[in-house]
Amino acid sequence: MRIILASTMALALAACGSEKSGTIETEDGETAEYTIDDSSGGVTASIETEDGTATMQTGENVKADLPNGFSVYPGATIQSVTNVAQDGDKGSLVMLESTDSPQKIADHYRKEAEAAGISIEMDLTVNDGKMIGGTGENGMSFSLNATPSEGTTQAQLMVSEGLGN
Repeated sequence: MRIILASTMALALAACGSEKSGTIETEDGETAEYTIDDSSGGVTASIETEDGTATMQTGENVKADLPNGFSVYPGATIQSVTNVAQDGDKGSLVMLESTDSPQKIADHYRKEAEAAGISIEMDLTVNDGKMIGGTGENGMSFSLNATPSEGTTQAQLMVSEGLGN
């Protein structure tokens, strides 16, 4: 998890600065290298420590690397994607917008999660918004937060295999 946090910090610094690449040092003395990839419109960061190597790619035009049978919601507009990978483990955070209801989006992802062997452990409806989430075997985890917003639904999907274990 320290590697992921350090990578997140590197991405934040890279996104704020004008440098195309660079190196930062964390409080623990670990080195994080980042590169801004102009061709994809995204930012890529990596960090190498004694615990292994982690990479993170984020941006509006980054393709979601969703694990184990998950897909981008049909007809949705992607607002941003963040993919994380560490020594075979991976995860993706997808921010999207759809004209479908939060409930319809949640139903879609519930089916995908259950087909992937994830047990839904949280199912919450608040102010017409929908939150669901759960875990499965081999470190799979999933969460969705879908909220209505001025005639559309804003949704955040997070799916990972093994991260944080």
